[in-house]
Amino acid sequence: MASNAIKKAFAEQGALGQVIPGFQPRQPQLDMAAAVENAINNDSQLVVEAGTGTGKTFAYLIPALLSGKKTIISTGSKNLQEQLFHRDLPLMVEALSYFGQVSLLKGRSNYLCLDRLSRQMVESHTTETQNDLLAQLVKVRSWSSETKSGDLGECDAIAEDSPIIPTITSTNDNCLGKECPSYEDCFVNKARKRALDSDVVVVNHHLFLADLAIKETGFGELIPEAEVFIFDEAHQIPDIASQYFGQSISSRQMQDLAKDIEIGYRTEAKDMRQLQKAGERLSQAAMDTRLLLGDTGFRGNWRDAIASTSIAHQMERLLDAIDLVIEVLKLALGRSQLLDTAFERATLIKGRLERVCDTSITGYSYWYDTSPRHFSLHITPLSVADKFHEQVETKGGAWIFTSATLAVSNDFGHFTSRLGLTPTQQFSLPSPFDYGNQARMCVPRYLPEPNHPSMAAKLVEMLAPVIEHNQGRCFFLCTSHQMMRDLGERFRERLSLPVLLQGETSKQKTLAEFMELGNALLVATGAFWEGIDVRGDTLSCVIIDKLPFTAPDDPLLKARIEDCRLQGGEPFAEVQVPDAVITLKQGVGRLIRDKNDRGALIICDNRLVTKEYGATFLASLPPIPRTRDLGTIQEFLQHPVTDEQ
Repeated sequence: MASNAIKKAFAEQGALGQVIPGFQPRQPQLDMAAAVENAINNDSQLVVEAGTGTGKTFAYLIPALLSGKKTIISTGSKNLQEQLFHRDLPLMVEALSYFGQVSLLKGRSNYLCLDRLSRQMVESHTTETQNDLLAQLVKVRSWSSETKSGDLGECDAIAEDSPIIPTITSTNDNCLGKECPSYEDCFVNKARKRALDSDVVVVNHHLFLADLAIKETGFGELIPEAEVFIFDEAHQIPDIASQYFGQSISSRQMQDLAKDIEIGYRTEAKDMRQLQKAGERLSQAAMDTRLLLGDTGFRGNWRDAIASTSIAHQMERLLDAIDLVIEVLKLALGRSQLLDTAFERATLIKGRLERVCDTSITGYSYWYDTSPRHFSLHITPLSVADKFHEQVETKGGAWIFTSATLAVSNDFGHFTSRLGLTPTQQFSLPSPFDYGNQARMCVPRYLPEPNHPSMAAKLVEMLAPVIEHNQGRCFFLCTSHQMMRDLGERFRERLSLPVLLQGETSKQKTLAEFMELGNALLVATGAFWEGIDVRGDTLSCVIIDKLPFTAPDDPLLKARIEDCRLQGGEPFAEVQVPDAVITLKQGVGRLIRDKNDRGALIICDNRLVTKEYGATFLASLPPIPRTRDLGTIQEFLQHPVTDEQ
């Protein structure tokens, strides 16, 4: 039962009604708020699936603020983190006349590092620097004198993906900590101090889990102790936790170390030429290893790779190079803070390299991946349930997990077992949308098998008329980059409408252009399956190329399959199907975002109707009327059913 304070806040004339024009009380929202209040009062665990339109953000914010307890709210994306902090929280603070302190805390890589900025300014004058990069550095320097937060997301002078960002932000590895000449003015430090003094802190999952896993040194607690932990977009947590409870080492860390040794040699230890030589040797050994690992964008089994003589030999050369760096830096100890920190980093890198090369330890998946210029080596625990459960027990307090996609056929076991949770309560909120009137779903007839070589050609032939007829306003969500590129190319040849392709510019720009054009087809993959909110007529058709099963060679998936087998389970039914169901629910969720939205969903995969497991997918989706006839979809898109008809 909800307390009087909660009932009052959610009543028509209550706090929400005062600040949200046209607010209507909704029972599901009140039920969730009561459950959150209950979990906070009893220090228990709660899991709630709450789709778009249920108002879940206010359903957890109001009880958290009214409780007066110290609260951490963690979100899956920076976008939601910003929206919560800059839009939803201020609204609730005003509505409830809340007097507590509220702060936003991001990971280090979002904050300008004053020391690294000044080093870059010096470095850019002594080496060949591209003019546009130097111009960006100058703009950042002038912004640095007026910013209070140092959050580079607020610096309009540089793009969100500017190549200068990694050079002017710090990492755990290269931060000088209390020895830094700019320590007193450090933006990361200030943000953390604010968080320590705040009653409500908004973070993101990566930051929260990094803190759980490593308990950073030098700054004490990164995320302050709290009594209430709320996770929005909680479906992402198990995979992110796997990354942080394992270990990784990348050639980027080695190259950055080599670069800082070079800067130290040029500026503070000019008489130590051997510094430059050791740095160059490490950089070269890292590049040679990258070349040996082959194709770009590849994920491979590290246990198998290191069994080959050539790679084992190359790892020895890499370890020799890091040993040389450690020996030379030892001679420079006490000469410069930059080089002292470099010595600690080199020792850390050596330890991680040795750990990743010892593939005999069981209970972990060993894998590597490559980008055009770098490689990373990873060890990932097969399960994080024990580690996460242990953290929850240690910290105590209330733990609340919510997302639009947590249940598989109304069962939460897939999510809770991966994190070792034992929730006192778990439920799904009914959606406020009238799917019978607002949407139609189609699995078209005469589809080729999902991996058929002519799949892209056939899809374009079948669906171009529907997209043309609908004047674009369509997302085509793909399960692979290859399919996305193939479809993008073919649709551009075939359609008279604009066709946008994910990756040709930033995600934000692509989305803005889609909304501005009003008649475009956007062909996209991963990044657009979730966290995208397009309301109204701009998006009235979502097409999905096939059921989003994770590629069987994905190392994280392999690890979980291995773990499931060890437990005597059935990996396809217990790991692969539930994962794909959650991803499909995310994609489908792009369509109806508002009670006035209308739209059609087309899923181009026969397995939904021919395979037994298809029923699990269908049972997990909203109750959208189904057809196999694309003509019915065209008809619906032209003349949506309304209550009046």
